[in-house]
Amino acid sequence: MKPAAAAEFTEFVNASAPRLTHLAWLLCGDEQRAHDLVQDALERVCARWSRLRDQQPHAYARRIVVNLHTDESRRRRREQITADGTLPERVDGRAVSSVEDRALLTSLLQSLPPRERQIVVLRHYSDLPEREVADLLGVSVGTVKSAASRGLATLRARLAEQSDVADREESAR
Repeated sequence: MKPAAAAEFTEFVNASAPRLTHLAWLLCGDEQRAHDLVQDALERVCARWSRLRDQQPHAYARRIVVNLHTDESRRRRREQITADGTLPERVDGRAVSSVEDRALLTSLLQSLPPRERQIVVLRHYSDLPEREVADLLGVSVGTVKSAASRGLATLRARLAEQSDVADREESAR
């Protein structure tokens, strides 16, 4: 890679890596795995940098992160039957801190099926329009709409359950 192209790529990595890492973390719920996904995606972007640099390299990298996560979850689904699925609880009825909020959100996101989780994260974290999410995942806009609706409804219901459990625990004391 020529020095000018290398400098452009370095600038791209510095600008895009934090957002890609957060996206990957929301998808997989594991900080180390998120860094691995982003690293793999950036390696692939680097290999095609001469063609991508004048196009939309961030969109390409985002798609790679999503595809790598999808491939990994398919492999893992064959290897593991299910995860534990327990959700963090409030301690002593006190308000949940932002760290606990993030842990709860991550846990709730992980409880969604992979496709719904991808769609919810891409629509509401990455703030992508339905058409872009559909193109990115290779599904119809209707699928994006229905999966986003189902995913959000599931998240709301599970959050309400968590709140009810915490309220009952508090009133029992």
